[in-house]
Amino acid sequence: MYRKYVLILAVLLLPLVGRAQFNTDRLVTVGRSALYYEDYVLSIQYFNQAILAKPYLYEPWFYRAVAKFYLDDYVGAENDCTEALERNPYVVNIYELRGMARIRQGKFADAINDYTRALKYDPENRGMWHNRVLCRIQDKDYSGALAELDTMETRWSKYAPTYSMKAEVYMLQEDTTKAVEALDRSLTVDPYDGSTWTMRAVISLGRKEWKEAEGYLDKAIHLLPRQAGNYINRALARVNQNNLRGAMADYDTALDIDPNNFLGHYNRGLLRSQVGDDNRAITDFDFVLKLEPDNLMALFNRALLLDKTGDLRGAIRDYSKVIDRYPNFWTGLHYRANCYRRLGMAKQAEADEFRIYKAQLYKSLYGIQPRLNKEQLRKRSDEDMEKYNQLVVADEQVVEHEYENDYRGRVQDHKVEVAFLPMFGLSFDKYHSDVVLYAAFDRQVEAFNQSSGSPRRIHVNCNSAALDEQRSKELFDCIDSLSVAIAASGSTGKARSAVLLRAIAYSATQNFESAIDDLSEYLQADTVSSLGYWQRAVCQFKVNEFNASLGTDMAMKYANVLADLEKAIERNPQCAFLYYNRANVYASRNDYARAIEDYTAAVALDKSLAEAYYNRGLAKIFSKKTDEGIADLSKAGELGLYKAYSMIKRYSKKE
Repeated sequence: MYRKYVLILAVLLLPLVGRAQFNTDRLVTVGRSALYYEDYVLSIQYFNQAILAKPYLYEPWFYRAVAKFYLDDYVGAENDCTEALERNPYVVNIYELRGMARIRQGKFADAINDYTRALKYDPENRGMWHNRVLCRIQDKDYSGALAELDTMETRWSKYAPTYSMKAEVYMLQEDTTKAVEALDRSLTVDPYDGSTWTMRAVISLGRKEWKEAEGYLDKAIHLLPRQAGNYINRALARVNQNNLRGAMADYDTALDIDPNNFLGHYNRGLLRSQVGDDNRAITDFDFVLKLEPDNLMALFNRALLLDKTGDLRGAIRDYSKVIDRYPNFWTGLHYRANCYRRLGMAKQAEADEFRIYKAQLYKSLYGIQPRLNKEQLRKRSDEDMEKYNQLVVADEQVVEHEYENDYRGRVQDHKVEVAFLPMFGLSFDKYHSDVVLYAAFDRQVEAFNQSSGSPRRIHVNCNSAALDEQRSKELFDCIDSLSVAIAASGSTGKARSAVLLRAIAYSATQNFESAIDDLSEYLQADTVSSLGYWQRAVCQFKVNEFNASLGTDMAMKYANVLADLEKAIERNPQCAFLYYNRANVYASRNDYARAIEDYTAAVALDKSLAEAYYNRGLAKIFSKKTDEGIADLSKAGELGLYKAYSMIKRYSKKE
């Protein structure tokens, strides 16, 4: 009988098991489809549901890691890969992806371990051999890299990157002869690799073989036409062959591709000044100084150009900044004295000329005077002011790799203001997210909706949409009708629900002062509910923010906000939004330790509160706990708050 009962129960449950399996498979399939079409944020939401349904499956963890990797959330991708490997340690692709995520974080030794483990299961995977060699190069294990490259050369003799990577190692070891041999071998195998032609050109530039370098760069540009660095380098080769027109064209093209390129603007500015195009040269140096306001070389060159174009006071301003930093820069003193003379400021001119005279006297006595460096090029980090008129080259020539980064789903490339997300308050609008379903629920809010007797429901929200004309009219009509009802009731006590609703309507129309007045009346009639203290704190905080922007000291008012929030928490200690709001107050006062404590309390009560993870991430970053902060931002992104990926990209370590 027992066996028969178990059999009947199993038959009854079989359709439910099949349906659960089907639902999970369907979630993974749809998520993978979203991943294919590069809608990474949406795909994460599907994989979240699959993980929630069946956390023991490795696939949802792995595919969610892929989505996070493409969103530049390398910490989150690494963690998800680790979870996937705990469930299935024999999948090569997981090690490969985790290795890539670790490379992006600079964890080259850990990435080497991942590739080594993966190659045990797939020893002929050439791509992983390639990546492991690159990790060894980054880890400065040059002998290990060369040994593995010898193995790759034996296995895949026609694989051109083997030889170009060898050349890179030889260049790092400053053995340019062997590097050239390796590059020539690589180009024999594959003459269509633009990066290899670029590397060959870099060696020729270093040897000042300008004509050969230009020829190599011609081929590199033909194969990689969207790399600004190749045009910058070819312009350098052309300048040194007196082909100024060709060099100018290259700088123009480079800046069309990369408008913020420092070297392009700086060197084009020098070239324009050399050919007499002074006003446009000033424009280039203006741009350079926006990028680097303390760049004294650019400042002095702009001063010379302002001097030539007749803006003598502007020139003196720039000369003075340079001389303040380098008091013995005699060239600068000479030019500034000349400007003073032309403006009739004889006293200032004589002071500069006397300093120059003392320097000349010192030279006649001791035979010492700063000499002009006759080299035509200087490195970017070289701050010798006597080299102000020399073209700039990067400290280290880096070979760029072409990649496409302007595609759907790359939300981490959107510009996002670095600011804490706003407080949660009471609103007539529901909480809304484009990518995740989240109900911002509070028991006291729901109790109010059931007891108020009003058809208008209130919700917890922090992202209400901007009002349009129609919506504004509706809110003002609502305020009028509520005012009539309150007046007809004769007392706040009888109409306290209407008073709270009117305060919320005032809040929505940015009339925070009237809202605070109504909330104060409401609190006299109802001292038990947390809602009045909650909303009054939100309104007062917004008033404070506005007044603080005008320069008003709002310290006492912030104390009032904290007092209201503390009373609200006393009356509703299980409300995550109240702890979140109090944390926001602390964060606004740069008290990050208390803010982190309250954000932590909020997520302990509501583990799906993405805004709390986001703000706690920023608070940790501002507290110099960047790794912990990025982990919190990763969690916020995982929960659907996609702007977190912009912050992750901003604060992650440089690759």
